[in-house]
Amino acid sequence: MKSTMERTFTLESKGIKNGIIDEQFGGKGKDKVKGVGSKSLPLEWKNSPEGTQSYAIVMLDHDAISVVGMSWIHWTVADIPKDKVKLEANESRENETLIQGVNSWISPLAKFSKEEASFYGGPMPPKDHTYTIIIYALDTKLNLKKGYYLNELYKKMEGHILATAKLEGIYKK
Repeated sequence: MKSTMERTFTLESKGIKNGIIDEQFGGKGKDKVKGVGSKSLPLEWKNSPEGTQSYAIVMLDHDAISVVGMSWIHWTVADIPKDKVKLEANESRENETLIQGVNSWISPLAKFSKEEASFYGGPMPPKDHTYTIIIYALDTKLNLKKGYYLNELYKKMEGHILATAKLEGIYKK
């Protein structure tokens, strides 16, 4: 009898310890753009499903709804190559090949240019907020261009998601 053990697609970060996002990956960190923390979290994923051709990552703050009336987009990355299994800390700023979309710092509330807002914009909550990071294993490359919008990412991923993995962390005020 053959035993098959289902492998679960997982997402981890050394920047989140005991459910808390390390200060260096947000507004309390020393790396900033216009006062906003810009050092992206290190991420690592395991057990990708067979047929994975690329990955996409989205980081959202749903707790921002009560503050600004919407979920705040902190980071989106598309077309991560299928053979890549991690992003290093600050790779958002150091890896020019990453295809990153626009975050919510482009909003009139923050007044960033499209280029400035097409990177990791770290947490800066008015009180403790929970941040959700989702990685998507996809059966295709999306061919998005830098500066895409989140809705474009979601539309391109339709029908191509093989698996998702979610990670949450709290950033302390």
